[in-house]
Amino acid sequence: MANSSSTAPGHAADDAQLWQSLKSAIATSSCFQSFRFVLCASFKCNTSTEQMIRLYLRETLETLAY
Repeated sequence: MANSSSTAPGHAADDAQLWQSLKSAIATSSCFQSFRFVLCASFKCNTSTEQMIRLYLRETLETLAY
């Protein structure tokens, strides 16, 4: 049985393209823009967009877990 956590070489490019599309959609969403505005207003905002998106997803999923 194959390990489901490993990615076949042919799927790596698909995964990267999917992640790019997801980041683009999140970055333009109003919820993310609000999140970024509040976070940057509270702290010196020198975090990359990708790091902000990862933080946004982590906090969103933690909220949904409750």
